[in-house]
Amino acid sequence: MAETINVLVSEEEVDQKIRELGAQISKEYAGKQVHLICILKGGVFFMCELAKRITVPVTMDFMKVSSYGDATESSGVIRIAKDLDETLEGKDVIVVEDIIDSGRTLSYLLDVLAKRNPASMKLCTLLDKPDRRVKEVKVDYVGFAIPDEFVVGYGLDYAQKYRNLPYIGVVKGID
Repeated sequence: MAETINVLVSEEEVDQKIRELGAQISKEYAGKQVHLICILKGGVFFMCELAKRITVPVTMDFMKVSSYGDATESSGVIRIAKDLDETLEGKDVIVVEDIIDSGRTLSYLLDVLAKRNPASMKLCTLLDKPDRRVKEVKVDYVGFAIPDEFVVGYGLDYAQKYRNLPYIGVVKGID
């Protein structure tokens, strides 16, 4: 059976929420520069749109951290596949993630990054699945809290498919 996608959060709702997050970050970091760290691959769609809506100076870097592979649930094994290109020393950092569910990956990653001595570090996610949390992480900026459904679109994928959808959709018909 082929999978189907049901819209959970529309393109317009995603766009509006990113505008709100950009305004909030701009206000909180007024007079400062913010360094965004995108968690690849899924976070790139969200970070690019968020960065366009932040009015203070922005720099950015990218990391690839994996705990999924092609599965729909975290394996629990966390691997840094691409590390940062720049130092975090003294920077006001916002880690930008597409989705947080179990919290394992972000908990590990935030511990690693904190040892690199940023001036401050916050976490921003487009989607939060609090019902899936097994490891607590403080999420400073949340786009949408969503139910425990497997979602795609706006950077999120199922076996590398559906990242390019302009909305967030629930996948049906996968094993």
